[in-house]
Amino acid sequence: MILVDTALGRRQERGEPIRVGMIGAGFMGRGVARQIIRYTPGMTLAAVSNRNLAGAQRAYREAGIDDVDVVDSAAGVSAAVAAGRPVVTDDPMAVCAADGIDVICDVTGAVEFGAAITLAAFEAGKPVVTMNAELDGTVGPLLAHRAAAAGLVFSGVDGDQPGVEINLFRFVTGRGLTPLVLGNIKGLQDRFRNPTTQAGFAAQWGQDPHMVTSFADGTKVSFEQAIVANATGMTVERRGMRGADHRGHVDELTGAYDVEQLRELGGVVDYVVGAKPGPGVFCLATIDDPVQAHYLNLYKLGAGPLYSFYTPYHLCHFEVPASLARAVDFGDAAIAAAGRPMVEVVATAKTDLSPGQVIDDLGGYLTYGEAERADVTAAQRLLPMGVAAGCTVVRPVAKDATLTYDDVAVPQGRLIDKLRDEQTAVFG
Repeated sequence: MILVDTALGRRQERGEPIRVGMIGAGFMGRGVARQIIRYTPGMTLAAVSNRNLAGAQRAYREAGIDDVDVVDSAAGVSAAVAAGRPVVTDDPMAVCAADGIDVICDVTGAVEFGAAITLAAFEAGKPVVTMNAELDGTVGPLLAHRAAAAGLVFSGVDGDQPGVEINLFRFVTGRGLTPLVLGNIKGLQDRFRNPTTQAGFAAQWGQDPHMVTSFADGTKVSFEQAIVANATGMTVERRGMRGADHRGHVDELTGAYDVEQLRELGGVVDYVVGAKPGPGVFCLATIDDPVQAHYLNLYKLGAGPLYSFYTPYHLCHFEVPASLARAVDFGDAAIAAAGRPMVEVVATAKTDLSPGQVIDDLGGYLTYGEAERADVTAAQRLLPMGVAAGCTVVRPVAKDATLTYDDVAVPQGRLIDKLRDEQTAVFG
């Protein structure tokens, strides 16, 4: 955002940079570290926590910083930050609790772990900017509710597709139009991909095979579009969304939807495969003012009733610093749930499942995620994808069948299940 660079420039002039504590230093975390350290005046990466210290040190080193402190406590992090020394630790709670950290950035992608550090950050009075779509799509409404009650911000990031979609939503709404479709443009969709099939691609780009699989099998786009729905009050046309193959331009999609049906639904989230300009996002919107419609036609957006707006790229970690600054200096979330859950992500069998099997992690061999209306998920006791990992199958489940809570035994004592119960209690 243009406003943010001015605010950060003023911080740089005053010598009062935003001090970021980052949790997670994998492929994406290293990109965030590099963007903050090398290209964001007015912000500093004050501390990094990773489950292995070598990963945290690598994030700094690849951004040009070799000399970092290594500590094992909140006091140690606080002391390093006060001295202006970059610091690493394998204790994420130390970063959350430390003095001098202005905002926590979650770059883990782990649901249970991400929930724990988010609550720890709230307890310490710190806003959280998350790249953890899996957590946000599972209990994001509750976390946004908790943050607001504490006077804090819980935000997703600009640059990732959900945040870019919300930019379009806010832009289009501000022009007086009504968004009716918010869409994600994918290059590939094959729900039966797994870490073995994706190993070569993952190695080529230095990514984790499970994460790459979640992109390919539809799990990630389901979480992303659930987040968008929860931020806007939109829904899905059907389980799994439409997800059409479309090899033309997204402008051509203005004739692909029934406008009155979209109005009745209150707008939908969706995705297309193979469309141009990929890999961006799009918004289809309508307007009730005939005079403004005349102007839109003059400005080459067509005769309606749907008008196409799009962003032809999403730059992921490049735009995270702006999201951090928005949260700290403006109390503005790039994207956050607006209230009750509208769309959930439910677990679907990638293969025939047998009793005794333990469901593996997201982007694994046994399940893929599909977007479904939250009221349907509740009424049918469907198993959310964000709680599926670690559950034990107790009865046969056929390939492509959606799992229910009756199909599995849920591990005891997990935080994510407690938060799911609390989310139901808060929103009904």
